[in-house]
Amino acid sequence: QVQLVESGGGLVQAGGSLRLSCAASGSIFSINAMSWYRQAPGKQRELVASSTAGGSTKYADSVKGRFTISRDNAKNTVTLQMNSLEPEDTAVYYCNVVATPYRDLGSYIYWGQGTQVTVSS
Repeated sequence: QVQLVESGGGLVQAGGSLRLSCAASGSIFSINAMSWYRQAPGKQRELVASSTAGGSTKYADSVKGRFTISRDNAKNTVTLQMNSLEPEDTAVYYCNVVATPYRDLGSYIYWGQGTQVTVSS
């Protein structure tokens, strides 16, 4: 019912920048939270940044001051601007959306397919 398409991953040198984008489409009545998670090899998936429908944002301590999450509610998109990237930021990044489909009273969690971010030292 809801599909997420991510783009923008890649390889960058330490200190560089990347911008990730995620577009939600399908039978969407409303979107609540839009977030980015990441999972490095051998580690658990962790929250990187999130944005509520009301505009509140939250960041992992490790990315505060370097990453910025933003969303366009009219287009159902969320972006993650990543600056001053470090090798420790290397991971697969996943878009996460909490949304209510049309003709449904529930809220569901949807995940993107993931996009690889690799930061070389």
